[in-house]
Amino acid sequence: MVPDGSVKDQEVSTSSSTAAAAIARAARPPRPVSFKRFAMWHPMKHRRFRAGGTKKMAVASTSAQVVAGAREVGEATTAAAAMGVLKDSERDDEKGQVWGSWKSDDGSMHCGYSSFRGRRASMEDFYDIRSYKTDAKQINIFGVFDGHGGSCAAEYLKEHLFENLLKHPAFITDTKLAISESYKETDSDFLGAETNIHKEGGSTASTAIFVGNHLFVANVGDSRAVISKAGKAIALSDDHKPNRSDERERIENAGGVVTFSDVYFAGTWRVGGVLAMSRAFGDRLLKQFVVAEPEIQEQEIDDELEFLILASDGLWDVVSNEHAVAFVKEVVGPEAAARKLTEIAFRRGSTDNITCIVVEFHRDNVGNGSSPSNGQS
Repeated sequence: MVPDGSVKDQEVSTSSSTAAAAIARAARPPRPVSFKRFAMWHPMKHRRFRAGGTKKMAVASTSAQVVAGAREVGEATTAAAAMGVLKDSERDDEKGQVWGSWKSDDGSMHCGYSSFRGRRASMEDFYDIRSYKTDAKQINIFGVFDGHGGSCAAEYLKEHLFENLLKHPAFITDTKLAISESYKETDSDFLGAETNIHKEGGSTASTAIFVGNHLFVANVGDSRAVISKAGKAIALSDDHKPNRSDERERIENAGGVVTFSDVYFAGTWRVGGVLAMSRAFGDRLLKQFVVAEPEIQEQEIDDELEFLILASDGLWDVVSNEHAVAFVKEVVGPEAAARKLTEIAFRRGSTDNITCIVVEFHRDNVGNGSSPSNGQS
């Protein structure tokens, strides 16, 4: 048996060490909040954290923004009908992948989205989904914005591009004109707002604007839009690369140069030896050559149109148009399709952020502009 004195000495020693440990912990500087846990590097999570850290508050904020936007274009609508964005559940995992689904209020389309930081140290991709209803037209808008040189330009586009488009007086009557003018206006506004010399980055924009039964795809940069029509993959945008003959001619006519480097940039063509795309928002130092004029293609929504894929080049660098369409056909539902595309791109070695939106069409409701009946939303 251990003597009483020894036990007491042991108790005192344990108590002293515990107190010393407590003092050491108190003196230790506080541990920083884990960005990974809150996913603050991701644009969607970052906004949710700033708004109070709850999805409920984020959805309420989104609803208010959509209602405000609806009023700006003269819509008479309720918050429930206007909310649209994120009305279905959105999830994320510890790998930094965010995914979710959404349905339009008129029942004409169902979309899924997935956004993944991938192998990059930071997230520079943003995306936006909006839905409105006017007296005559149902409007659904989707966008993927891929930032470079930082996330500042891509985040600005998410906040302002579609707002400027919807405010344009000719949005309904001359949609192509409204797209062209509002995109260039947004670029000018961004450049005017960015006075920090250390924020000279830019962003692509691959956007799909549905006005009634017409689809307008507007592209700036090397993100891409692809549709599946009658079972075939059809690109509705042409990547803005410096080695495109028409783009190279435009740049050189403006006094710029297009160079190729297989040493520092792994064999890519670049504007001024710097930028691997010929059109973009932002990029102040190259603005004379790297314009934000969108190329626009129009497509009527008919029975042959099956689905649309919008994605950043993190997907298209490793997955062809035909393979992307084939992969979507293999799964049920656009959310599962969007997740599958991002995961396949990652497994194939994509070194970029990967963001993808898949829009599936429901032919019975296309173009009628009516609200869905019970059980359809």
